[in-house]
Amino acid sequence: MTVDVTDGVSLYTGVSASSTGSADTGWSQATITSWNIGFQAELYKQNGGTIPTLTWQSTITQAIPNGPVGTTTFNNIFELSYAFDKDETRGLLAGVQDVHVAINSPLASIHPSITGYVGGYYQWPNNWKFTGRVGLQWFGGAELQNVTLVKSFTEPVLRFDIDRMDDNDNRLFGVTAEIMWVPKPAYQLTLRTPLYFVRN
Repeated sequence: MTVDVTDGVSLYTGVSASSTGSADTGWSQATITSWNIGFQAELYKQNGGTIPTLTWQSTITQAIPNGPVGTTTFNNIFELSYAFDKDETRGLLAGVQDVHVAINSPLASIHPSITGYVGGYYQWPNNWKFTGRVGLQWFGGAELQNVTLVKSFTEPVLRFDIDRMDDNDNRLFGVTAEIMWVPKPAYQLTLRTPLYFVRN
């Protein structure tokens, strides 16, 4: 759920659920695996000028159940967006994402992950919008009882977004495809269809 406090500040919260299945066992019952809360704020707006828009997005995610190996994830994204036209239908992007994961147990640790990226976007007159990003991710690795489970690595990241917008630039439908080398390629496809509640 997202609430627009102002034109440049949004607050959001939500939960994630998952279900696993196989040909032998079928699908398990869907269970809630985490909750999150965060905000997105435009710290500076380009408004046709030469200085790009600066956006800060911060999210805290808490795993459920929050037991001895429960995790809390802190995700911060700072992004610069430079529009070539007044309507902001085409432009360039550059940003950095910082992820910290805290584990309740002192026996395990996950080091931070930092991703830097560049990209661009283009929105057609029919309100379809394409955004592409390419970046480099550095991950510090993970240990359990001083045994390295995942070594540190630096690998590329690709992300492509196709969104259907309305005349007020609200997303009506979106598809995101992401490839992350961790260090082997991992693929993620996300479909988004927001539900809007309007008070007259």
